Amino acid sequence: MTTIRIAIQKKGRLSDESIKLLKECGIKFSNGTGKLKAKASNFPVEFLFLRDDDIPGYVADGVADLGIVGLNEAVEKDKNTDIVKELGFSKCRLSLAIPKDKDYPGLQYFEGQSVATSYPKILEDYFKEKGINADIHEISGSVEIAPSIGLAVGICDIVSTGSTLMSNGLKEVEEIFYSQAVLLGHKDLPAEKQAILNKLLFRIDAVQEGKTKKYIMLNAPNHSLDQIIEILPGVKSPTITPLKSEGWSSVQAVINEDDFWEVIEGLKANGAEGILVLPIEKMIA
Repeated sequence: MTTIRIAIQKKGRLSDESIKLLKECGIKFSNGTGKLKAKASNFPVEFLFLRDDDIPGYVADGVADLGIVGLNEAVEKDKNTDIVKELGFSKCRLSLAIPKDKDYPGLQYFEGQSVATSYPKILEDYFKEKGINADIHEISGSVEIAPSIGLAVGICDIVSTGSTLMSNGLKEVEEIFYSQAVLLGHKDLPAEKQAILNKLLFRIDAVQEGKTKKYIMLNAPNHSLDQIIEILPGVKSPTITPLKSEGWSSVQAVINEDDFWEVIEGLKANGAEGILVLPIEKMIA
């Protein structure tokens, strides 16, 4: 039986969120501590648990058919892979930072200076685009210490909240790259593996779609139904059922998470009552 092999980061936040997504897709597997391989019991897939910076290479070489990794790692490693899908979690940015007691006049601050980073390719491409000549010093870890020991005038590193920079006496001055988890694919998957990938993408799409929607139920006065229907576009149109109480109807619809409060305010203004809002686990368009 044909199976596909997916490489996942073996530990960390991206690993946790990757496993959560796959299990929300109904794929059952055991990922006990220290395991480097696992096989799903109800879907034709095997998992490899690897270092994140090894994943693009494994996918490019065909050892793994797919990999879940940060876009920053995919771009930095620059392997011959396809970005199959953006997954929307583990969002962060790659930023330039300097000592907090230094004035920052702009990118010219880095002209002719040394900058420490674990992402030399991304930084080199950025400086080249901006016309900055800088000495990029590649180090594999503890980038934040570089300015305090005289190794560099600034750093370029991954930032989520900025707390690590602050605790090391640094301040963020330029955001140069935005990252999130992506699904990498080996180029030219055979048809039978592409068919399995398509099934997986169908499940991922359903999970992701559900996270951006809310299911809403409410009681509406009949004289306001036209206005309420206009507020509730839904997937196609709201479901309306007459209530036993004369002059009232029950209305059910799906709304976008981003529009939630604006929609609720409009419903209340038009006399809606008993508004119930429910999360959607999965949604098939």
